[in-house]
Amino acid sequence: MKNICAVLVISVLLYACGHVEKPVDLTIKAANETSKYEIGKVTENPLASYVKLPGQLKPFEEVNLYAKVNGFVQDVLVDRGTRVRKGQVLVRLEAPEMESQVQLANSKFLQAQENAVASKEKYRRLNEAAKEPGSVAPLDLDNALSHMKADEAIVMAERSNVEVMKNFRNYLIITAPFDGVIIQRNISVGALVGPGSKSNDMPMLVLQHLQKLRLEVYIPEAYVDQVDLNRPVSFAFNSMPGKTHEAKISRSANALTSLRSEAIEIDLQNNRQLFKPGMYAEVKVPLLSEAKSLLIPSNAIVRSTERQYVITVKEGKAHLIDIKEGLKAKDSTEIFGGLTGGDEILLHATDEIKEGTVIK
Repeated sequence: MKNICAVLVISVLLYACGHVEKPVDLTIKAANETSKYEIGKVTENPLASYVKLPGQLKPFEEVNLYAKVNGFVQDVLVDRGTRVRKGQVLVRLEAPEMESQVQLANSKFLQAQENAVASKEKYRRLNEAAKEPGSVAPLDLDNALSHMKADEAIVMAERSNVEVMKNFRNYLIITAPFDGVIIQRNISVGALVGPGSKSNDMPMLVLQHLQKLRLEVYIPEAYVDQVDLNRPVSFAFNSMPGKTHEAKISRSANALTSLRSEAIEIDLQNNRQLFKPGMYAEVKVPLLSEAKSLLIPSNAIVRSTERQYVITVKEGKAHLIDIKEGLKAKDSTEIFGGLTGGDEILLHATDEIKEGTVIK
């Protein structure tokens, strides 16, 4: 009986010891698994057929109207919101001294004409008398000819001066340079305007051509060469949800701005004035179908306050490559940087991994 009890006790002890060792083995296995790196690859595939970018409406033409000469506002024939036609009178100015200057210029012109006529007649008479040998000295004849030409030149100068003064007088009438809508008025009757007045800091009127608008969109440098100029652009305005419009790209700047982007414009007809300058839109710019992007899993990107990078694995060592992020699709992110399709990268990487770390 004692032998049987001893055997039972030994069996229980062995069973207990066996169950205590198993958790120790599992813990070691888990530690080994966390010490292994998960490796993925850079793929090269089309990410999307278009890119979404913000756009803003601008007037097709816009002009600030200033007074070219000093004067007082006599009449303001338009106000904010007035639709005007090309050549329509908008503002009339008055400048009493301008009429005096015009009359003075006319007087000088008439006087110059009379002097020129007298000089011409004097030269004609001397020239006739010179036909008799010794009656007129050659020097006197030459002086008369020079005097006549000088007076004719003075006539031409005074005539030009009269034209200038008449043009100045025409500046007192402000007309519309194109069809459009007055969107701003900053003057009233009786105000002093012109280059020499303080009110010239702001325009008298602001005129915009609103029958046709420009939708301005800035394309990031990474997509400049991928835009498909032959396909229509679709866009929807934030103030008009649910309504989508289509149009073709009308023009591009062919140059990058300081923000490393290229401006493109889409012309938009606005005969019914449904759209307003300043409205924002979400624009889908089509991309070339053969354009491919470098894609990586989003969890492979390491972000810090100073940089964004991924960790590639080459010859068993880690190498940090700076990147820029592009579009995102599900679990993938488009990247730009010193990578090529098929490169091996670390997934779930952290900034604890340094350049040259051995990857096993």
